[in-house]
Amino acid sequence: MRKDGGMRKPLLLVLLIGLLPGLLSACVSFAETPGERFQKVMKEMAELCQSKKLIATDSRCILPKMQPADPLATEEGRFAHSIKIPNPVPEDSGYKPGMSPEQYFDHLCKTEAGEFIYKTVENVEGLYFMRPREQATDYHQEHLYALEDPYGYTDWEASRLPTIFVNPPWAAYSYLEAPLLSGAKPKIEGAKFRRFSGYAQEKSPMIEEEIKVLSSKYGVTWRGITRPYDRELGIAGGEMIILDLQNNEVLAVRRGFIRSEGVRNLTGTWWLTGHVCPKYEGKAFNKDGNFAHWFIVKALKPKNANSEGGK
Repeated sequence: MRKDGGMRKPLLLVLLIGLLPGLLSACVSFAETPGERFQKVMKEMAELCQSKKLIATDSRCILPKMQPADPLATEEGRFAHSIKIPNPVPEDSGYKPGMSPEQYFDHLCKTEAGEFIYKTVENVEGLYFMRPREQATDYHQEHLYALEDPYGYTDWEASRLPTIFVNPPWAAYSYLEAPLLSGAKPKIEGAKFRRFSGYAQEKSPMIEEEIKVLSSKYGVTWRGITRPYDRELGIAGGEMIILDLQNNEVLAVRRGFIRSEGVRNLTGTWWLTGHVCPKYEGKAFNKDGNFAHWFIVKALKPKNANSEGGK
């Protein structure tokens, strides 16, 4: 009896060890994903808003009514998503069933993220920012789907775009051009664009004027990456693309990803503090206000480069 018992215990232990990887994989597979948590919370908020007859401005009513970003809602968005780049993202992202958000994010960072500069241009005087970002609210930041490109978004770029580029401490482009604001009626007949110039920090104010024809030879746009599994696992990707406006040649692409984690708000999402790749080199934080500038000047070298803009 003792011999039989002594044999059974090691055998049972071997069987359990053999089954352990499968059991762990099953646990990971059945864990609640960021997408499942988000959808559950949205349903609870919507039901509470209706049952309690909360006012429309209550966050528990606002968030469930927000829609996922529509990348093709504007002409600028449609153009950005029509651009063919030399290294398009694969349809199969390499996701494997049972991958955790951390594992999937690390995989994307290793296999897809990066800065891809195909051609650099020297002595660039100005550039055309083809698709200015709209200012995001806190509701956008805690919504899993409302922002098209949480990776590339910064509040500074959305609210202070000209000063990032037409500002000697940051760069030395002579001007920046952008489309007229959506719905704005031009003061000059036939004007389609705005030009910003003349700004020098603490010395001279920004000059903004409406123009009919662009002076820029080079343009910058951006687009989000939409594929299965990304948002479901709390991950969002985005691309910034630099073009030669004379022939639409792609000069450079930055592709990156952001993962929202460890957030204690109701939705479990807060994009502003997410982990990103590529991240801001040499900084303790993942990105800051001049995140776009940091990449663009690597391909479009400012004519009046200084110690910051020339890097």
